[in-house]
Amino acid sequence: MCAKTEDTEFRVFLDAISECFIEQDFDLWRRSVSLPLSLITAAGPVEIADLIGLQENFDLYLQASAAMRLTKIYRKMVSVEQCGDGTWMGTYETNLLSGAVRVITPYTSSALMIGTANGFRATSILNARGHHEWTGLMPRKPKDLVR
Repeated sequence: MCAKTEDTEFRVFLDAISECFIEQDFDLWRRSVSLPLSLITAAGPVEIADLIGLQENFDLYLQASAAMRLTKIYRKMVSVEQCGDGTWMGTYETNLLSGAVRVITPYTSSALMIGTANGFRATSILNARGHHEWTGLMPRKPKDLVR
């Protein structure tokens, strides 16, 4: 980790995982996560094993963003704490906006993260929402994403 505080590192991470979808910047998303990446939503778990699966999942989020006409994603930091094994757990509230209008009710997520020289990278994200609600495409089971 850098000399920055964990709150600052977490804020940088949250900004990156928000901006990447608005700016359609896959490389920023790729640099914000570590593979394999586990996504756990109310619809079920998804494990993304490689860059192809990560790109496919990113593209589905872009479809959801377009369907909702998102102009801003803001993630409010709730907490960040170091776990006993050296990982970090960050909890945040997501707000999806189209212009000045909130598109859906804010929701809370948590990310299990590793600290690197370049900041936090998520290894797992847990939330009750997923792009499947807006795209109509259900997440594939972990075995479907393994290449």
